Amino acid sequence: MKMIGLVAAATAISVSFASASISADTLSTVKKNGFVKCGVSTGLPGFSNPDDKGKWQGLDVDVCRAVAAATLGDEKKVKYIPLTAKERFTALQSGEIDILSRNTTWTLTRDVSLGLNFAGVNYYDGQGFMVSKSLGVKSAKELDGAAVCIQSGTTTELNLADYFRQHKMKYTPVVFDTSDQTVKGFEAGRCDVLTSDQSQLYALKIKLSKPQNAMVLPEIISKEPLGPVVKQADDKWFNIVKWSLFAMVNAEELGLTSSNIDAKKKAKNPEVKRFVESDGPIAKQLGLNQDWAYQIVKQVGNYGESFDRNVGKNSPLNIDRGVNALWSKGGFMYAPPMR
Repeated sequence: MKMIGLVAAATAISVSFASASISADTLSTVKKNGFVKCGVSTGLPGFSNPDDKGKWQGLDVDVCRAVAAATLGDEKKVKYIPLTAKERFTALQSGEIDILSRNTTWTLTRDVSLGLNFAGVNYYDGQGFMVSKSLGVKSAKELDGAAVCIQSGTTTELNLADYFRQHKMKYTPVVFDTSDQTVKGFEAGRCDVLTSDQSQLYALKIKLSKPQNAMVLPEIISKEPLGPVVKQADDKWFNIVKWSLFAMVNAEELGLTSSNIDAKKKAKNPEVKRFVESDGPIAKQLGLNQDWAYQIVKQVGNYGESFDRNVGKNSPLNIDRGVNALWSKGGFMYAPPMR
């Protein structure tokens, strides 16, 4: 999902925080605190959601865990801070959080005007629509005149306006502050359609009291590359978050998993050896221990393990890998080599 900001205000904020963060050293702050402050959603199954014991889980949460494993040697050393779409960027700019890992779309405006850096993509998504089966609709092109539930503070609203304008259809927006309110509005009949990133629609669908009565329409109307975000002007921290994600993707490509990485440590494959033991000078330049990548895989798993566990075949969402498969298997998921 994407925040529609007041660009002028956002720019002013970014200038202010950019100057304040020139001397930022997030890694030192994290080590001093003993935990990573990670901004997550207010509750989105599969991406960032607390279980019945209050333990945060999800694809976005695993990014936070990976960074904690790399920097502190312990994936549990994360403080999760739930944020709405409206709150997320200000929380990062102000230093309330060290990382924003909250199904956030990488866009040009955000990249150049908010004083932030996107550290990669951990899920390739696109905006879709969910309807009640009783509506009898099979395509988004049949939604002329519909009332549409939508979350405020997102450019999902802009995509929606563009789509209906392009197809010469009318609609009535029904706006809510959080995804939970949006799905409750949909379930209460406040709208005919709920629109959001398609992965979120699957996640929100399982929150319905009768999920079997709803369906996600086939159309995808936008590109939504989702990924973790950090503040600008701290290249060391930017590199750490970026390469923590890359390490998970590279580990899957190398066949390294949380269960076999100890055995693989003895392998003679130079790429595996380089990954597991890391390169001394590189680890030092990152400001991390030599086993930082090993700790990520051992404690969190590779990208494929995280995907399957949280949103894929081993999760209630059961989403296909699709374009989120590795590049070598027909998907978009690609990481630079670790050498």
